Amino acid sequence: MNLIPSKKAIHVEVCIKSSIGRLSERETPLKEALKSYLIRDKLPFNETIKFVFQPFDDDILRHVDSILMETASGFSSEFDVANVQFHLFCLQRRAMELEMFDPEAGGDNESIPSSNHWLLPSSQFLGLWENLLYDPGLKESLLTFALSALALAQHQVDTNVIACNRLLLLHGPPGTGKTSLCKALAQKLSIYTRSKFHCTHLIEINSHSLFSKWFSESGKLVMRLFAKIHEIIQDSRNLVCVLIDEVESLAYARNCMSGQEPKDAMRVVNALLTQLDNIKEKSNVLILATSNLAETIDLAFLDRADIKQYIGLPNELAIRKIYESMIYELERVGIIEVEDNETLKSQLQDLITFSQGMSGRSLRKLPFLALTFYDEEDNYPDQRKIRLDIFMRYLLQAMQKQKEDQRLMKINDE
Repeated sequence: MNLIPSKKAIHVEVCIKSSIGRLSERETPLKEALKSYLIRDKLPFNETIKFVFQPFDDDILRHVDSILMETASGFSSEFDVANVQFHLFCLQRRAMELEMFDPEAGGDNESIPSSNHWLLPSSQFLGLWENLLYDPGLKESLLTFALSALALAQHQVDTNVIACNRLLLLHGPPGTGKTSLCKALAQKLSIYTRSKFHCTHLIEINSHSLFSKWFSESGKLVMRLFAKIHEIIQDSRNLVCVLIDEVESLAYARNCMSGQEPKDAMRVVNALLTQLDNIKEKSNVLILATSNLAETIDLAFLDRADIKQYIGLPNELAIRKIYESMIYELERVGIIEVEDNETLKSQLQDLITFSQGMSGRSLRKLPFLALTFYDEEDNYPDQRKIRLDIFMRYLLQAMQKQKEDQRLMKINDE
């Protein structure tokens, strides 16, 4: 595993059909056939292409499902086969598993959901990385951090000399895709590190559930959960990504706790910090954390984070890309009709201007809300697809309603 991924590298992610059997046994001929294919057929960058087998293709390419070609910087580049790095993978079909804990005290038999567990790469997260739109280079810099942190650990660098806790914190306002970005990053790592790790686990800790209604139990629940994580980490062939969503629930600043706060709150913070210190001794684990309220996180946790990346609301370019991706998806499934890209760009401008200050989560709800306003009388008679200009009007109406609802909620809160 390279310490720092080459900036010249062209990464080619190849999703292989499960029909291939043992991928490791056919990996070398597959890469040779793919190299010839890429020299012959130039593929676009940053776009997943569904592979269509042709009669003149090498027969082994029948097992290829899709191909994604990217550069380390995230920007398109001249194709150079000498710089190609292939990442072949098969999707895990096992569904997410919900881990439950039975409480040890309290006299209540109610179980507690402790974590969600995925095996990666998962079909659930396929395409998630490409559809998360941020400032240029942000995703790529996070991927480089994660790969470099794992490489340092694999090289057994003395952490007393070079500090690296392999802990990444994403913070910012709600709805900006922090949790999705963590899941997409874990998926990406499972593909890029397949030659090193036999299996990648993503364990998402349910922070709110672990802060138990039984005083004195929450700290114990944190310890029990990390004990299970330790069992998986013991196998060095496993890469384990631990996602702590809304980490402020478990790592609330101890210096802000009043004397009336339950002592259990402090026990939870202490237990979490202790487990993080223990877990970093293993070279096959990465901690991913998110927060909507970074200012409330305990300073000791913040000090352990190698990177504290702010994820803000989408800028004008990101808003445009989000709208375009949603409209092209509705066109793909036959709901709306787009005449040409230039018409789309001109009609989007007013909508983009009015959408400033909205989160990506809110923006991605707008097409659904727009369709609830649709009146077939507005369309041409007997036309099954919705005209673009009509749908744009509905999108603007949906966006204005969303903003008005948010304004009224703020008034009521005050």
